[in-house]
Amino acid sequence: MIIDVIGDIHGYADKLVGLLKQLGYVHNGQHFVPPSGHRALFIGDLIDRGSQQVATLETVFAMLDADVADAVMGNHEYNALAFATLDPSDHTQYLRSHNEIHIRQHEAFLAEVPFGSESHQYWLQRLYEIPLWIETDYACFVHACWDVDSMAVLKPLLTDDNCLTLQGLIATSKEGTAPFDALERVLKGVEVPLPEGIVMIDKEGTKRTRVRVRWWLEELNKRTIHEVARAPASALAQIPSDVLAENIDFALKTDKPVFVGHYWLTGEPEPLSPQVVCTDYSAAVDSGYMTCYQLDTEQPLSLKASNFVQYLHD
Repeated sequence: MIIDVIGDIHGYADKLVGLLKQLGYVHNGQHFVPPSGHRALFIGDLIDRGSQQVATLETVFAMLDADVADAVMGNHEYNALAFATLDPSDHTQYLRSHNEIHIRQHEAFLAEVPFGSESHQYWLQRLYEIPLWIETDYACFVHACWDVDSMAVLKPLLTDDNCLTLQGLIATSKEGTAPFDALERVLKGVEVPLPEGIVMIDKEGTKRTRVRVRWWLEELNKRTIHEVARAPASALAQIPSDVLAENIDFALKTDKPVFVGHYWLTGEPEPLSPQVVCTDYSAAVDSGYMTCYQLDTEQPLSLKASNFVQYLHD
């Protein structure tokens, strides 16, 4: 079987439909039907940013309901649930605060699905159905990082098929706790502290004292921050080039190929390493392309650049 691993959609339904048609999927009036021997897998971040939020969700969930596709949860789906859930310890606050940055991040979704409406409640319940990760005999699928140690922390808070519970959502929303850190690792990736006194401003305008790292590289703790960081060169310019990335507590503990999204890549698609593929090629901006990796379950390795398919909408 061929698994069509599809990257972050972010409410760009037209790009998704274009990619599905390019891959040979045909709409039967209810859902997209894959070519014989194919199955789709969506790698998370279905929502936010784009202007076709509901159309994206309807397209994806129609395929999930027809059992012709699978999906894993992205940090934006998680954020939507936390944004809409009151903190049981303080009913004046939500698990994800309604500050200016969070409202701006979520405004495209709420523009189509008004907060507290019947449709809002419906789609939130559907988001709970998406597992945080999927592991098969041939591959591992997660939005940002395959970290089995963090998954072990999360497992007691999830259903048998790795979906969030309300209790799990509450537990993972409390900063400074092991469940919070584990959820951050799985849905947002591995981070390392910046040198003391250095702050970065991300694309959302948030001040950061930590930087995301390319956890798929070998010997992380023997490299400089410049070598391992996932950040613009302009942001890294304030960091001395010889500062090492130290105390990164991570090891990839699987021999299977790992598929992720999340990382806003650009350029010609290629595997991140001999074992890791990212299918997020920035489809949420005009210059980015909806991207798929076609995984042959009979021969999952080696990973090949020729297995990528992009919908070149322009």
